[in-house]
Amino acid sequence: MNLPKRAGDTPTKVTLEAEKKYAWCSCGLSENQPFCDGKHKGTGFSPHVFTVETESTKNLCNCKATSNHPFCDGTHSQ
Repeated sequence: MNLPKRAGDTPTKVTLEAEKKYAWCSCGLSENQPFCDGKHKGTGFSPHVFTVETESTKNLCNCKATSNHPFCDGTHSQ
């Protein structure tokens, strides 16, 4: 099993718009972290597409080890 590349040791705080589609990078290769830029092609990874119901500020995972993707769950500090 391929593991994703760790794209960072801390999450990225972003303001997300209500009902807008976002694509979180799951492979760690994107140059537009924490969002997908298509670099996963051919790796077996695919982005995690998500929306939020209301505009909110969230911490998105960059270590790619969260069990609550795309949101940071503190795994990076373990």
